Amino acid sequence: MEFLIAYGAIGVFVASFLAATVLPFSSEVVLTGVLLAGAGYWPCMIAATLGNFLGGMSCYWIGMLGKTEWIEKYLKLDAAKLQRVQEWIRGKGSWMGFFVFLPGIGDFIAVALGFLRANIWIVAVSMFLGKAIRYWVWMEFVYKVQAMF
Repeated sequence: MEFLIAYGAIGVFVASFLAATVLPFSSEVVLTGVLLAGAGYWPCMIAATLGNFLGGMSCYWIGMLGKTEWIEKYLKLDAAKLQRVQEWIRGKGSWMGFFVFLPGIGDFIAVALGFLRANIWIVAVSMFLGKAIRYWVWMEFVYKVQAMF
């Protein structure tokens, strides 16, 4: 984590992208470290949101490929759980992309939306908004806590 923190907004982008795809770690830790090191608000907000959005869209595109063995191998997602999420999402619409930011289930939602060939534009907009709001709330929390000390 220290390696990524040392690279500032670029480290935030990389951490956010990877956290939305392959590696099971929290991009918030890197973002918090970079913010506490004095990095600017907007560069961090843009890097975190864009990185996490692109990582989430990568999961969507892998879902569109429809190769369950790739999803299990590269994303480490359980096929049975993915099937349950698909059934839950079916009929709810592409706006479910907003909830891709949720820990534990977000990757499944993104992949399921890809499997179901949900409207990519609506998925992209809703996913971007969900991820932006997530990082905005987190960054405001960090600044409020920091101001207390």
